[in-house]
Amino acid sequence: MFPLARALSAQMWAALGGDPARLGRLRLQGEGALPGAFAVSDFAAAAVACAALAADELHGLAPGTRAGDAAAVRVDRRLAALWFAESLRPQGWQAPPARDTLTGDYPCADGWIRLHCNAPHHRAAACRVLGLQARADSVAAAPAVAAWKGVELEQAVVEQGGCAAQMRDAATWSAHVQGAAVRAQPLVLRAEFPAAVAAWSPAAGRPLRGLRVLDMTRVLAGPVSTRMLAGLGATVLRIDPPSWEEPGVVPDVTRGKRCARLDLKTPQGREAFEQLLGGADVFVHGLRPGALDALGLDAATRQGLRPGLVDVCLDAYGWSGPWATRRGFDSLVQMSCGIAEAGMRHAGASRPVPLPVQALDHATGYLIAAAVLRALSQRVQRGVGTHARLSLARSGALLLDAPPPEPREAHAASGEADLEPAIEHTPWGPARRIRAPWSIDGVDTRWELPAAELGSSPARWP
Repeated sequence: MFPLARALSAQMWAALGGDPARLGRLRLQGEGALPGAFAVSDFAAAAVACAALAADELHGLAPGTRAGDAAAVRVDRRLAALWFAESLRPQGWQAPPARDTLTGDYPCADGWIRLHCNAPHHRAAACRVLGLQARADSVAAAPAVAAWKGVELEQAVVEQGGCAAQMRDAATWSAHVQGAAVRAQPLVLRAEFPAAVAAWSPAAGRPLRGLRVLDMTRVLAGPVSTRMLAGLGATVLRIDPPSWEEPGVVPDVTRGKRCARLDLKTPQGREAFEQLLGGADVFVHGLRPGALDALGLDAATRQGLRPGLVDVCLDAYGWSGPWATRRGFDSLVQMSCGIAEAGMRHAGASRPVPLPVQALDHATGYLIAAAVLRALSQRVQRGVGTHARLSLARSGALLLDAPPPEPREAHAASGEADLEPAIEHTPWGPARRIRAPWSIDGVDTRWELPAAELGSSPARWP
């Protein structure tokens, strides 16, 4: 049943180096599908399944556990699709807008372009290029954008430190030097090396109990990955720079974490970070390639500070090619690689049509979690450290290459029956969580901490 979801699960699991026989422990359910040109529900279920399979594998290494029945891991396609949109339902309040008023798709002289201006410095970069006032909105920006050719505006914004993406079709992206570089990479770039291993082992019931995860990621893939690790019992400490804010997603993605702020460009911040890294088992980061190297914190230095560290990172546009250091987000990658253009053609629309959810972010997030969990299994069994790298663009290539979605009715809208009964107390108000899309026999996946406010915790391990 659900052959496309199973096929995608097998591809992802193989990229993670997983034993194909373990796929027999997976059971899929959940009728319906998200609408559109791509098999997003199956893609979502497959990514969630790989993370759950990896958790099941690690849990099986805990002392006192034994193999259960063949259906140990269960994933609901519908709930996975819902979680790719949101997992938290506010009770009597609304989250702040996730997008800046300048963020959006604009017609340009030869097609379409997307500006991503949610961060203040990205907004400022777009305004400089377009000659706009600091408080400009999309109405003011439209005439200025229309005067530019897409590729020229894209490059100008990027050179100013901003974020933009011209809409390309899949064939154009495949022929593009960066598109070719992305396709030449595996879905998960993995490297193993002998390492002195910290004395940690998985625990029965809560496999990641006692594990320390240092999280230096931003919206949205990285925080999704570490949210799952927190749900499996890990102590997750998220580090943000002093000025960073992402209020639209804080309650959703900080569940179970502690959050602190550090400025790594100061001697005090650098010293504190090195102490944190020296006490970590896992480091998940989403800074652009080369950013940590420029601070003297390259991969070899990180391993020196914490031998056996599981080091997993992500970027937007892949790890080779001229765009390897380019800033990017899910919606920009969809414009670049042909997803938004294919959605427009499929819908017969006159403007870009993105995926119904931010599937590249969420799927990559679950693959990151799976990479961490598989690396921990290998460290426990074989005494090796692991460095793994993933990218939104490479996840997008997998979705682009997947067969078209099987004909299905649309997923039923979420309702009362989909919500957990317990009230969560977030920094902004009470909320209820949508039921998790995965379950693993014998594993407790409840978060032990409420949603955290950014910067609310001290920058030290508890």
